[in-house]
Amino acid sequence: MTGPIIRDQRAFASGALFLAFAIFFFVTALNYPAGSAARMGPGYFPRLLAIALAAIGLAVMLGAVRRTAERQGVQRWDVKGLAWVAGSVVLFACLLFPLGLIGALFVLIVVSSRASPEFSWKGALANATVLIVLCLLVFVYGLGLQLPVWPALFN
Repeated sequence: MTGPIIRDQRAFASGALFLAFAIFFFVTALNYPAGSAARMGPGYFPRLLAIALAAIGLAVMLGAVRRTAERQGVQRWDVKGLAWVAGSVVLFACLLFPLGLIGALFVLIVVSSRASPEFSWKGALANATVLIVLCLLVFVYGLGLQLPVWPALFN
């Protein structure tokens, strides 16, 4: 009798990545008191989120070894696309306070859009407009986060 065969290597790898992040965050959250459901401590939500992430990862991994799973191999990583996305996040962090939320989000969206082979300026600008409006509505007006909205020279 042989062990399970991984039919969908892509799904198995993504499930394993979910599981690895879950373990990391769960172990990190052990440094904080959990509290209870009635009086949540700072470690309660991260642990709960890590458990949910682990469950998703395990479900994806189990689905990858099912007989009905489509056979798929792991492809090469798109390092260029990964660099565009990671770089845009770093730019957002560096530009949030000098450019404000609107400017930093605009840079984030346009730069990260370059990761896609279907990049177009028209699509990036449309995405930026919609996402900036949504972020303003949710984070600034809905949740009341104290974020600089406009560039520092307008304050």
